[in-house]
Amino acid sequence: MNWITNYVRPKINSLFSRRDVPENLWTKCPECGTMLFHRELADNLNVCTNCDHHMAITPRARFTALFDGGIFTEVKVPEPLADPLQFRDQKKYPDRMKAAQKATGEKEAMLVAEGEIARTPIVCAAQDFSFMGGSMGMYVGNAIVAAAERAVALKRPLVLFSAAGGARMQEGILSLMQMPRTTVAVQMLKEAGLPYIVVLTHPTTGGVTASYAMLGDVQIAEPNALICFAGPRVIEQTIREKLPEGFQRAEYLLDHGMLDRVTHRKALRDELVAILRMLTNQPPAITADLPAPEPQETPEETTPEAEAPAESAPAQAQAEDAKA
Repeated sequence: MNWITNYVRPKINSLFSRRDVPENLWTKCPECGTMLFHRELADNLNVCTNCDHHMAITPRARFTALFDGGIFTEVKVPEPLADPLQFRDQKKYPDRMKAAQKATGEKEAMLVAEGEIARTPIVCAAQDFSFMGGSMGMYVGNAIVAAAERAVALKRPLVLFSAAGGARMQEGILSLMQMPRTTVAVQMLKEAGLPYIVVLTHPTTGGVTASYAMLGDVQIAEPNALICFAGPRVIEQTIREKLPEGFQRAEYLLDHGMLDRVTHRKALRDELVAILRMLTNQPPAITADLPAPEPQETPEETTPEAEAPAESAPAQAQAEDAKA
């Protein structure tokens, strides 16, 4: 046995060999190119610390930052048919679903939850663009109907975060049928007198924009989000003209009256709380976690004579006798 070959050399190689670095520690901002450390980016809600570009964020990460203490309860969504049209392109539809589920760790493209934000109970739904482009299929339609029914049952407002590339082509006409279904679900909220707030994130396009994403009582968008039915490239190729700068972006739509607000992601929670409590006739939220102190009566100002203890009647009589 060669001690140098079998022990010393492997030990030296292990000390000086290059360690493998995980690939997901750094993220490059697609807008400015800055390399961002994953913890710093997560603490900033997936917003670039250099240029404020809003990157995609998963529904679970959004809910964790939105709800009090990051605590929420998922709302069960009815399961639709797995592959109603037996659709196949380069892959079978069930194979694409399994790949998306493995990549995202989620069952489908929308997550529904209930909880409280600043002690304000709500029902919330959010689309996951990383799951097949957040495409609207039967499950997404079921999720919005389930969210609306849960909000009506609990008498809570519904907040929806949209992020989608449109309808899901693998489900054909069944996907397009979710547009009237979700419109009826929104009407349920209006008839119950419950607020419905939509937050449009990048991108929100296609049949999603043509249905539930533009039916909110209040329309809020994140900065520079693309919001449209047909994309700008399709429009340019159709009309053969150059589109205005920032066309179909959140700020452009705000200037033309299609949105109520464009709000930074880090300020969105406070704005939602203020709007929800205003629409539900509740007092402003208390910032601190403890209940507000009870008002106390202010003590009246006293003079030094008033502060001195009053003499009893017998003692006063004795003092007068002594003077006499």
